[in-house]
Amino acid sequence: MVSVVQNVAIDCVDAYGLARFWSRVTGRPLHPEDRPGDRETQVVLAEGPVLHFNQVPEAKTVKNRIHLCLRPETSREQEVDRLLNLGATFVADHRNPDGTGWAILADPEGNEFCVLRSESDRAAGNA
Repeated sequence: MVSVVQNVAIDCVDAYGLARFWSRVTGRPLHPEDRPGDRETQVVLAEGPVLHFNQVPEAKTVKNRIHLCLRPETSREQEVDRLLNLGATFVADHRNPDGTGWAILADPEGNEFCVLRSESDRAAGNA
């Protein structure tokens, strides 16, 4: 017997607002029944588990012990720029001169996530 991952739960202060950010990041819709002010919201991904946002009273205070890693359709650099324009903040740079590595960003509530190289970046062997 095994268990299937149903969702990735993300605690946050503003469930609907953070779900909207991640909806723009992923290009996927919020659950059709979600509304502003809801304490629980979801982003329905095309594949895999749902991103579930659960409103909690306390703000984030320490580094995530689990995080999302994004592989963009465009170049990593273009995606980092797009995400910063959506409201993410730059946390740390783990990109290497040979094009390997990743960038660490944070969503509007401070949850860290990584932006990896795209498949085309990897195939070309560049950043």
